[in-house]
Amino acid sequence: MGPALGRGPELSKSKKAMAKKLTLLVIHCTDTPAGREVSSDDIRHWHTDPAPKGRGWSQVGYSDMIHLDGTVENLVPYDTDDEVDLWEITNGAAGFNSTARHIVYVGGKGGDTRTYLQNVALFGYVQRTIAQHPDIKVAGHHDLNQGKACPSFDVARFLRVNSIPKKNIYKP
Repeated sequence: MGPALGRGPELSKSKKAMAKKLTLLVIHCTDTPAGREVSSDDIRHWHTDPAPKGRGWSQVGYSDMIHLDGTVENLVPYDTDDEVDLWEITNGAAGFNSTARHIVYVGGKGGDTRTYLQNVALFGYVQRTIAQHPDIKVAGHHDLNQGKACPSFDVARFLRVNSIPKKNIYKP
């Protein structure tokens, strides 16, 4: 894994005061074909390289990534408090980033390509996040930005089927 692109937890207390409450966990896909692995370096290039090769963002779009084998890789460090500090902000969904954490699974091009191990890892990730942040809402990227297919599956249904409490399911 390459170096994280965040500023890190060494920010001053005055900048910490600018933090906002963590309210959303947003699920994404890399929009790559089934079975094609993606590296953290790929994500960094796609998001932070200047156009036309990348998007030219100052930060990647996701906090963590779930690989095909179910391994969860941290892309941007974050702490476990209930705030999104400036150094934790990723660029996953315009208008929601300052209050959200973003998780991406590798795949999703043309439909739901999650492997069994990715599904297990995603469920565990959602459960741990809710345990740490009981009031958080979980959404798919498509729930926040209409017209997007990402993450290529019905997140609300996935959450209901896996007995995630209704209070944690985002309603657009």
